[in-house]
Amino acid sequence: MGKGLFSARKLMKDKKKWRWKDRRYKVRMKRLRLRFDPLEGAPQARAIVLLKRPVEAKQPNSGLRKAVRVQLIKNGRQITALAPRDGAIKFINEHDEVVIESIGGAQGGAMGDLWGVKYKVVKVNKQSLEQLRKGKIEKIKR
Repeated sequence: MGKGLFSARKLMKDKKKWRWKDRRYKVRMKRLRLRFDPLEGAPQARAIVLLKRPVEAKQPNSGLRKAVRVQLIKNGRQITALAPRDGAIKFINEHDEVVIESIGGAQGGAMGDLWGVKYKVVKVNKQSLEQLRKGKIEKIKR
């Protein structure tokens, strides 16, 4: 590694070369996050509920977290989304249209004790799931 008076060119060249060993730099430059993101960079997406299913919590916790398997309208991909909080799963039925968004786990991954669940349900049939859960509005019949 040159540190002399005329070593600036080599230092710059080496810095560019070794930057590719940094995982975050490589992911950003190759746009891997956008390429494998089912929402394709959008903050939210509409989807159709295929089925309701429980997801087991990771060790050392135990319990069945309520989740739904949904198919995105924009690209047809299937993902699992969490129905957050108590009693929210009761307001979600199969073939309902839901809006999902990212849970916001560490480094874009799963949140807490859930295996691979990166998304949560926000709206059901264009109505806020949180307000349905609290009893402030009633679910519309379609």
